Amino acid sequence: MKNNMKNFIYIVVILFSGIGFSQEKQDVKEMKVKLAEKQVLREGNDLYKEKKFDEAEVRYKKALEENPSYEKANYNLANAIYQQKRFKEALPSYELVAKAAKDKNIKSQAFHNMGNVFLNENQLEKAIAAYKDGLRINPKDEETRYNLALAQKLLEDQNNSENKDKKDDKNKDKQDDKKEQDKDKQDENKDQNKDEGDDKDKDKDQDKGDEKDDKKDQKNGGNEDNKQQEQQKPQPNQLSEQQIQQLLEAMNNEENKTQQKVNAKKALGRKTNQEKDW
Repeated sequence: MKNNMKNFIYIVVILFSGIGFSQEKQDVKEMKVKLAEKQVLREGNDLYKEKKFDEAEVRYKKALEENPSYEKANYNLANAIYQQKRFKEALPSYELVAKAAKDKNIKSQAFHNMGNVFLNENQLEKAIAAYKDGLRINPKDEETRYNLALAQKLLEDQNNSENKDKKDDKNKDKQDDKKEQDKDKQDENKDQNKDEGDDKDKDKDQDKGDEKDDKKDQKNGGNEDNKQQEQQKPQPNQLSEQQIQQLLEAMNNEENKTQQKVNAKKALGRKTNQEKDW
């Protein structure tokens, strides 16, 4: 019985010893992984300082292959992408860190850089919201406060410019409407003046026609008068009855005168018996 008890105790000791050894091996393995992650992260940081952002990006991604939830690797990867001006690609990494990071410092910096991405994309309202989230976590961050004021000023200027443009467009529309109305009025006046001019021309043409008719009538009347005069005027080798009568009377008178002359001549040729009464 004692021997059996000793054997049981020996087996239990061996089992627990094996568990402890296995756990120790697991702890060593995890430590090596963390050291490898940190080593890759350091390599990436060195490249980042040398402004070799594309190579640093590769090292950060390698570190994340070993541990996808590595906060610092995610944050540094986003910074390396941001420095290459691939702002939209950097945004998801910043959002992931801002949402999941336990380190408040990293979390506030992630919101700060999210604001920078939105600022570069001219999404001013989103930039302002991100900066405010960063300041809620770290109210003493003066850089975030400055960027917030800058984004707010840019948004104000943009709104003022848009309002001015709308006002200018409205005034322009009013001016265009007025010009259109003036043009319509001018066209209407032009048409009216044209109609009046046409009426005047018509009246003028009618006056000219009447004048022409009058002249024609006068001409025709004159022709008729001339015709009548020509009819009354004796034609060559043709005497009117009145002229014939006058001519006959003249001939008779002339004949009488001749006869008287003949008689007078006869009387002069006779001797006259002159008797004296004394």
